[in-house]
Amino acid sequence: MTDLPYLDAATLRRLVPVERAVDLLEDALRGGLDPEDTPRRPIVELPAGQLLLMPAAAGRYAGLKAVSVTPGNPARGLPRIQGTYLLLDGDTLAPLAALDGVALTDVRTPAVSALAVRHLAAPDARDLVVFGSGPQAWGHVEALRQVRPIERVTVVGRDLARAEALAAHCRAGGLKAEAATVGPATVGPAPAGTGVGTGVGAVGGDTGSAADAVLAAVARADLVVCCTTARDPLFPGHLPRDGATVVAVGSHEPDARELDGTLIARATVVVEARSAALAEAGDVLVPISHGTIPTGHLAGNLAELIAGRLVPGPGPRVFKSTGMAWEDLVVAATAYEAWQAAKG
Repeated sequence: MTDLPYLDAATLRRLVPVERAVDLLEDALRGGLDPEDTPRRPIVELPAGQLLLMPAAAGRYAGLKAVSVTPGNPARGLPRIQGTYLLLDGDTLAPLAALDGVALTDVRTPAVSALAVRHLAAPDARDLVVFGSGPQAWGHVEALRQVRPIERVTVVGRDLARAEALAAHCRAGGLKAEAATVGPATVGPAPAGTGVGTGVGAVGGDTGSAADAVLAAVARADLVVCCTTARDPLFPGHLPRDGATVVAVGSHEPDARELDGTLIARATVVVEARSAALAEAGDVLVPISHGTIPTGHLAGNLAELIAGRLVPGPGPRVFKSTGMAWEDLVVAATAYEAWQAAKG
């Protein structure tokens, strides 16, 4: 264990850029990996936050990601999410390497979303709205550009300076980009580190120009991506037009959601795995508990989507992601093999 190699964030991103990660995840699913077989992750409640343990095994490897979620950390100038990944030999379970767990998440989460968008969204999708202004927001802009001809980005955040900084980053990358904000008077309080947080009624009833700009952006968008820690829906569900694709990645708790029941009921809903969504995804569990949709409303999982076994209906398309351990394993194993090849 004293000689266990450690792949830091820069190394991981260099070895497995996001466009490569998208293909890796698709190859794994086409090769027979069943996301429904992934072990459930224990979520341990601690005084300061949560500890998530994400185990998986496939092929020649096994692995475990340990992630801490500490809502009070941003006020201390510390990351809200921290983590480490331990990659193991699949036969002996001997440790092979440790990897930066946050960087791994920052690569695989946008890659999973981009894989879903590759098979859900209209081929000419160009107009993107991103809720959130953190690493996942930029990661999704970067990833979605690999699978669709994105030209315009609207960044929506509670902090206009952060939203504008991300919009400027997009413009530097050759995109048309603008920032929009929804302030506390419009949306009410949000958890620390949220970036965005809103309630459907509050936004829908506000006539201010800022809220109007956000609503207009959502209504015209080809793609909407939600990368926040908001616990309540971000926009009214009647806004996304038929044929638009909405991706929600921000929540993994049964009582937290970024999308409302109106949108979920209108949409063709695809999830990473039914087992994970029906245990963790408040975006679908809350509408089920309210009687808005039945459990069978879920159209299929990611493996079924890429295999062409489901056809989107006439309304919007929704991909709800909670993050799964098999995704980490696929990217971590490839990074390790690339590191070994470069070393030797």
